[in-house]
Amino acid sequence: MAMLSFERKYRVRGGTLIGGDLFDFWVGPFYVGFFGVTTAFFSLLGTTMLVWGAAMGPTWNLWQINIAPPDLSYGLRMAPLMEGGLWQIVTVCALGAFCSWALREVEICRKLGMGLHVPFAFAFAILAYVSLQVIRPVLLGAWGHAFPYGIYSHLDWVSNVAYQYLHFHYNPWHAIAASLFFATTLALSMHGGLVLSATNPKKGEIVKTPDHEDTFFRDLIGYSVGTLGIHRVGLLLALSSVWFAAVCIVVSGPFWTGSWPEWWGWWLNMPIWGH
Repeated sequence: MAMLSFERKYRVRGGTLIGGDLFDFWVGPFYVGFFGVTTAFFSLLGTTMLVWGAAMGPTWNLWQINIAPPDLSYGLRMAPLMEGGLWQIVTVCALGAFCSWALREVEICRKLGMGLHVPFAFAFAILAYVSLQVIRPVLLGAWGHAFPYGIYSHLDWVSNVAYQYLHFHYNPWHAIAASLFFATTLALSMHGGLVLSATNPKKGEIVKTPDHEDTFFRDLIGYSVGTLGIHRVGLLLALSSVWFAAVCIVVSGPFWTGSWPEWWGWWLNMPIWGH
């Protein structure tokens, strides 16, 4: 059955967090709601500010446009518009748009009688942004520690932070996050490959069932989490990777100021090595 043929069945009233029936409406197939309106407002305002900032800059080269945070000397104060204030406005708009979108997802879930797994997962993506643009700069005492809005400038920021701690790959939480990102990809690619192989059998053979899929993994690794379980595993791995990624950058600076290879000195100094 095509999606649009039963979509109207789920267009039920209620479930709104703010606005009641006043904002309980759709535009085409898209539910809007109060937070849909605020998402559009913050997105348009933030994008307009970025374009205006680019117009004030020296280039329209998409790769080189740069909206930088205030200088470190401003600390956590508001800066003049062309000296970082524009970056502050864009950041507020981004936070407003991201949080509005998550709350719109909550309203959709409430309408459909679903769990809040989708907005909960999206909240981790918001956390990743907040940890870089709000939490870490606040802990370090200046908005200038946040990353700029721009392609090359953002890449330069990433490179500079890595060199600032000598070798960022020695950050243990960075290593855990990267490992979990790869584990997420591995788990869900194995799941996707298994589903495709089960539902696309050789010519003349029947489509396989979840029992066949479970048997495959029991034979391969000795255990199968099942068709629902693999999605829970994938979600857990993905959210854990984002969490440790946020931890790895928040720790760098506010709680650890040396080079990350030095952090491993505790391992080299353990008495088991006999020195």
